[in-house]
This record gives sequence, structure tokens and C-alpha cells, in this order.
Amino acid sequence: MSRPMGPPGMAAPEEKAKDFKQTALRMARRMRPDLPLVVLASLCTIANVALMTLGPWLLGKATNVVFNGLMGKYLGANMPAGTTKEQAIEILRERGDTAIAKMLGAMDVTPGKGVDFDAVGHLLLIVVGLYLVAMACGYVQGLLLNRAIQSTVSGLRSDVEDKLNDLPLSYFDKAKRGDTLSRVTNDIDNIALGMNQAFSQTLGGTLTVVGILAMLIFISPMLAVIAVLMIPASGFVTAKIAKRSKPHFIDQWKYTGVLNTQVDEAYSGHELVVAFNRGKEVEATFDESNEKLFQSSYRAQFISGLIMPTIMFLGNINYIAIAVAGALKVAGGSLTLGAVQAFIQYSRQFSMPLSQMGSMANVIQSGVASAERVFEVLDATEQTPDTAPSDPASKARTRGLVEFDDVSFRYDPEKPLIENLSLRAEPGQVVAIVGPTGAGKTTLVNLLLRFYDVDSGSIRIDGVDVHDMTRADLRSKIGMVLQDTWLFGGSIRDNIAYGNLEATEAEILEAATAAYVDRFVHALPDGYDTVIDDEGSGVSAGEKQLITIARAFLARPSILVLDEATSSVDTRTESLVQHATAALRADRTAFVIAHRLSTIRDADIIVVVDGGRIVEQGNHDQLLAVDGHYASLYRTQFAGPADSLEVPVR
Repeated sequence: MSRPMGPPGMAAPEEKAKDFKQTALRMARRMRPDLPLVVLASLCTIANVALMTLGPWLLGKATNVVFNGLMGKYLGANMPAGTTKEQAIEILRERGDTAIAKMLGAMDVTPGKGVDFDAVGHLLLIVVGLYLVAMACGYVQGLLLNRAIQSTVSGLRSDVEDKLNDLPLSYFDKAKRGDTLSRVTNDIDNIALGMNQAFSQTLGGTLTVVGILAMLIFISPMLAVIAVLMIPASGFVTAKIAKRSKPHFIDQWKYTGVLNTQVDEAYSGHELVVAFNRGKEVEATFDESNEKLFQSSYRAQFISGLIMPTIMFLGNINYIAIAVAGALKVAGGSLTLGAVQAFIQYSRQFSMPLSQMGSMANVIQSGVASAERVFEVLDATEQTPDTAPSDPASKARTRGLVEFDDVSFRYDPEKPLIENLSLRAEPGQVVAIVGPTGAGKTTLVNLLLRFYDVDSGSIRIDGVDVHDMTRADLRSKIGMVLQDTWLFGGSIRDNIAYGNLEATEAEILEAATAAYVDRFVHALPDGYDTVIDDEGSGVSAGEKQLITIARAFLARPSILVLDEATSSVDTRTESLVQHATAALRADRTAFVIAHRLSTIRDADIIVVVDGGRIVEQGNHDQLLAVDGHYASLYRTQFAGPADSLEVPVR
């Protein structure tokens, strides 16, 4: 098959680290349509955090009730009956128990009165109720947040799909299929994971830190200062480690795309790999990319994994400092035992969200790296927009007059390809385009279909410049059959009907009969309802080609393009297809790109292209009489061994 000569180096775009902040803000802006859900989820998170934050304080009060009751019972047993708290303090000081006297001063104790179990039970019931309501708020928050995130990700997938449909063919010529698929599947899934962690863990963790900090200050401003020292230390550690892990996360997803490309190529070309005994080479290439993916993933996970244990270590140091300082305050009578218990609980809860946010940094970093890769697709330059509005009348059947007028085109500005080419195809004519590989044959078809736009000159259909039509209107006039067959998973009937989704059953059968699909389809288990996959399993290469030809025939185009369309069929089927093509191209202009000259002997015009120029033009007999390029190509196929032929110097 003659292929378009694209720019050199079809590698995927180079990965570049982008601004974390800008990428995160861009993802946040994409959530605007779901902002009400996010606000409701945030309110549920606030309620959850507030209720959970009150728990330790109430438990501390319950501890005080128990401890006060025990102390009151102790004093009642060791003090004269009717002794008040103040009198008990004086007695303890006279006995030399100054520390106990100071501690008693901060307590609500009545000598002789035991534990008020009703009060303890009441406080515990309140705590249980708070935790149950908090759990319900957490459930609703998760439900709302998950819906908002999945809605955003679904919109992102739709935007990427729309973007892929708007990208020019040149983008796909340069990008590797596996890497592109990885961006629109794995990377988007990873974005969803990162967003979920960013909102559920980071938002909840931040609110928890704020709520607990307020309670710490309320209980003891001095101890709160010790706890607050944890924040800058944790932030410093997280920032330093996250900065070092980000490049490795970018490499991780880059090599994931590279590996997907290699797996896709090895799988789709498995028979060729086996036939040429290249299994070891494929494995070596895979192992090399797999090793790079391993190293980048290992470094990313290892470095980011240092965040949580480091923060936990800082939290333990902080816990020890608070416990010692709190014990001194209880002994000094400035804090109750329940207050210190609550403070210690808060300090542990204070370090927990910091640890969680630190551990989530690697997930968020990975999600942002994936977002950068997806945004590269969304930011890619789209094909030039249609300048003319869609004209329903233009979709009607046209005569099929095609004119190339002084057309020039280059894939690479530094490498000439087509220069000042002019060609006229009358309605109903069959124009065969032949020439060596890379001469620009398929490029002419790409320009006709506006897969690429000409650099200069014009292409007209029935006197109308193709740039004055929308691409949809233009392509509705043209049917195309390629050498590489493309079928999708579905029935044979569905694959044929793809050419015209509004076709009736009779029209589908007519196209199938004309393309000789009907000859073999009845031998299949379910006839036209036989389901095939995207590889066309269950039908031969020639039969797949016939299905694609039937699809093109069903579209009833004014212009028919056959790019090596009969190269995959046997000689008899080729003859049948030629007869079918001859019958169906009545009043249609047909462009046939062929290497097998036997398929184009009856063409009205044979155009010989070499180096992007038309070097010869005429019918079969005329070109043989000239004894030039076409005659040489003809003799190469029909006159004998290639080494006995003289090939014209290009």
C-alpha cells in the first residue's frame, strides 16, 4: 500500500513537567457544573468533622465525672463528715500533700459524693449519637462527592472523544496509538482516583485539622502551641518529598503509554513476529521498557511513600511533648485529667489527617501527572475549522467532476512532495493512480478528502472548492475502501450498514450482493447475523475486504476511492469485484490506487505519479506505446524477472 509520507520520527510528544498548581486549578474549574454537589458534600464533611471533633471533649467530661466521683469518695472516706472542697484542700496542704491539693483545685469534687453514673451514661449516649450522625454525614458526603467526580470524569472523557474527532490526521500520524489509548483510558481513571483522594482525604483532613486546632486552643493555648508546631514541619516534609517524586510519576505514566504501544504492536502483529522469529527481540524491547516503567514507578512510590512514616514520626515526638506537658499541668492544677485525656486524643487525631494528607500526596501527584497528559491531548492543535456552513443541498448526488488545479503540498516544509500538480477527472471516469511507493499517490486522496489541506492551489468538485464545503458535506460525497480493512465488533449486517445507517434491509442485501458478500455469507453459522470482532475473526482477509467494499457501495457516493482495495482478494474474487465496481460506478468518478496493474487496464485515465509530479498520463494502450515509466512497471509485473528489466532513473 502506498502510504502518506509523514514527518520523520513518529514518536509520541515529549513529556514535560507542567505547573502542578495550574493543572490542579484547571481540573477544579472542570467541576463547576457539579459545584452544587461539591458544596453539599463539603457541608456534610463539615458536619461530620464537627461532630467527630466534639466526641473527645465529651468523653473527657465523662472521664472527669468518673474521676471526680472517685476522688469525692476518697475524700469522704478520709475527711470528717460534711467537709467542703475548700476545707479538704486546706487539710491536704496542712498534711503536706500540696500537689494533690493543687490538682483538687481544678476539679469539681464534692467530698463524700461518689460517681454519678447517670451523668456518665447520658454523656456516653450523646457521644454515640454524635458518632452515628457523623457516620451518616460521611456516607452522604461520599455518595455526593463520588457522583460529582464521576460526572466530571465522564465529561472529561466526552471532551477527549470530541477532541480526537476534531484532531487532524497529522496528529495521529505522529502519536503512537498505545500512548494515545493510555491517555484516554488509564490516565483518566487515574485522574478520578486522584480527585477522589484530593477531596475526600485532603478536604476532610484540612477541616479536621482546623476543628481540632480550635478545640486545642479552647482547652489549653499553651499545649496548642506545641501541637501547632506539627503543621509547618509536616508541610515542609510533604512539599520536599512531593517535589522529588513528581518527575518520577510523570515518567511512570509516560512509560505506561510506551509499554501499551509496544504491547499493542506485538499483539496486532503477533503472526508476523512469530513468522520472522522475532519473539526474543520483542521480549527484549518489552523488558527494556518494562524496566524503565519499574524504575520510575519504584522511585515514585518509594519517595512519596516516605511522607507518611516521616509525619508519623513527627507526630509521635509531638505526642510525647504534649503528654509530658499535660501531666505537669494536671499536677499543677491548671488542667483536669479529662481535659488532658481529650487533648491527647485530639493530638493523635491532629497528626492522623496530616499523615493521611501526606500519604495521599503521591496519589494526587500521580493524578495531576495524568491530568497533564490528558490536557496535552485537549490542547493539541485542531484541524482548521470549516469556513462554510453545512448545506443540506450539497449532500445530494453530484456529477463527480474533480479538478486538481496547480496543487502543492508538503508534510515537512523542508521536503517537497507534491508541486504544481493539475489533474481533471470527468464524471463517470475511472482514474487510476500508479507509481512507486512514496510517490504521493495516497496523499492525493488525503487531500481530496481534506485529511490534509493543500499548501497552494485548489481542489474542486463540480466547480466548488472543497474548502467552501464542510468536511462532513465533502466526505458524504466520497466512498473509500482501503487496503487495511477495518471492521468493528458486531454482525456482518451491522458492518455493512455502517456505510448508511438509514439503509433498508433490501439496500443492505443489494450492496452485499453487488460486492459478492452474499456468495460466502450463507456458509457462516448465522448468515448476516454472524458476529465478528474488530479483527474480523471468522472470515478470511478477502472476505473482510468484500465487506468493506459493500459498505462503501451502500453509501452510494458520487466519488469512489479504492486504495489497493483488491490486494487482499484472490484472482477470481478480484475479477468479480472488478465487475461489481464497473456496474456500481456508473455516473460516478472513481479513483483507483493500485500496484497490481491488472486491476486498472480498463481505466479511462492512468496517471503515473513519481516524486509528487504526474510524469505520464493516458490510457493503458497509450502509455504502453510511449514505453516510459508505466511500460516499465507493466513489464516488471508481466514480462519476467525483475533483474532483467531496465528501471528508469528517477
